[in-house]
Amino acid sequence: MPNTDGLLRAVIFDGRGGGREVDWHGISQPLAEGEFCWIHLDYTVEQAQDWVSHQGGLHAADIDALLKEETRPRSAVSHNGLLVILRGVNLNPGADPEDMVALRIWVDGSRIISTRYRRHMWEADMLAAIETGEGPQTTGEFLTMVTELMVGRIHEVVQDIEDQVAVLEETMLQQKSESVRSELAEIRRQAITLRRYLAPQREALARLQSEKISWFSDADRLHLREVHDWMVRAVEDLDAARERAAISHEELASRMTEQLNQRMYMLSMVAAMFMPLTFLTGLLGINVGGIPGANNIHAFVWVCYILGAIGLALYFIFRRRKWM
Repeated sequence: MPNTDGLLRAVIFDGRGGGREVDWHGISQPLAEGEFCWIHLDYTVEQAQDWVSHQGGLHAADIDALLKEETRPRSAVSHNGLLVILRGVNLNPGADPEDMVALRIWVDGSRIISTRYRRHMWEADMLAAIETGEGPQTTGEFLTMVTELMVGRIHEVVQDIEDQVAVLEETMLQQKSESVRSELAEIRRQAITLRRYLAPQREALARLQSEKISWFSDADRLHLREVHDWMVRAVEDLDAARERAAISHEELASRMTEQLNQRMYMLSMVAAMFMPLTFLTGLLGINVGGIPGANNIHAFVWVCYILGAIGLALYFIFRRRKWM
């Protein structure tokens, strides 16, 4: 169902892994001790924009970051919280994974405000964890859990790209290389597009580990370090897949050039063999008087023998010189 008021999700966490969903009125109520709130908004809806701008209690720079359409992954300590912008692969039906979707998060010790336009798959995972009582117990744990879920799906897409490259390499080894040229180009395009956002996201996660934030515990930093290492491996695997695709593409081009050269070489050999034969038949075919054997009924047979002998002689000469 289309969202009309901009509030995609609002959850009050109880600090023990569980939580309850609330509406616009619920997020304005005071929190009990140990509770924290997650407010998830569609930044394209006017009501959500109005709430962030006038009721969220945020600084102007944070408001602009949460509502801005074009973003790049980054993290920065805000005036009274932490601002994190991440990108996730687009796994929505009919979408290309490399058409990445942005997530903007502002978080402090008791409140999380996140905005997006297109749906993220981690949202369903988060709600499932809340229902089973395995959700985050602090805002820091919420942030690390979100990054882990997003990076996990990124890693799956990168692994799929690696598997595709491996299949195409095997196809080339089986001499079925003509059909993989466009597929290799598509994989390289996907890898380049993904890396455009994954590289700065890797740096954003690295910087996030070093931020001095009171509500971000050592356990959260350790968890985030593991997520960052996972992100680094994903970028490295993506670079390796792109390089393998480039090498495979070069090998394919080399094979095609070699095949073309072989065919041109054979055509050149055939032309070289028939060149003197064509000269003789052309010379004997001129319509003037005095052509040898014009009145001899056996002349045609003798000409055929002579042409055959010349052809065999040329063949053995080419073989002896290793031209064939």
